[in-house]
Amino acid sequence: MQDLTKVAVVTGASRGIGAVIARHFAAQDFAVLVNYKTSKDEADAVVADIIRTGGYAASFEADVTSDSEAKGLIDFAISEFGRVDVLVNNAGLAVGRPLIEIDTDHVNAQTALNIAGVLFASKHATLAFGDAGGAIINISSVQGVSPIPGGAVYCATKAAVNAITVSLAVELGPRKIRVNAVAPGLTMTDKMIAKIPEEAKQEIIKDTPLGRLGTPEDVAEVVGFLASDAARWITGQVIAASGGYQ
Repeated sequence: MQDLTKVAVVTGASRGIGAVIARHFAAQDFAVLVNYKTSKDEADAVVADIIRTGGYAASFEADVTSDSEAKGLIDFAISEFGRVDVLVNNAGLAVGRPLIEIDTDHVNAQTALNIAGVLFASKHATLAFGDAGGAIINISSVQGVSPIPGGAVYCATKAAVNAITVSLAVELGPRKIRVNAVAPGLTMTDKMIAKIPEEAKQEIIKDTPLGRLGTPEDVAEVVGFLASDAARWITGQVIAASGGYQ
């Protein structure tokens, strides 16, 4: 590996948007640490794809809702690649439920991953960034600004991600650490393709000014920009990647 290779850690990168973000970084000559919690085979497949195309990657199991495991994730990146330059807080949980069905487990599971996981991973990445600083990109959602019925807990956690993004940008700016968020609209991962009825897809397309559904690549391109030197003067921003869907 060349000494100047930058290193990106992507949480929840075994599939979906996270896997595409990991591959995008690799195509931009980053070494990539693919984090997963349960999907080892899928994470290893992402790593194999990156290596097969001449890139550098490794996978690492860690539950970022645990402070100690989030530390282990960043420590592994340092031991494997020698540095950390970018953290993408992509791991998240989205479960809808009407108010009368909300219980403790429903609240705790989403707040633990969507909020605590972002904070713990960011904490340890911040401690690992060098004198040149670094970049943290949080994956939020348009539902953090435009909540939907049945999504009270999920929408609240993504609103919290937006607030965390701005707070950390102000706190960490003096250390040359930029913190931004990308807020996707409905994005057609394999999971979403199977889950969303065709009629619902057509309704979303009708309400999207750019006239189509989003793809993981649409999100990954914005993440890659925010991690790049081209975004060196951007911090504390939540950028919607939704085709204009509100």
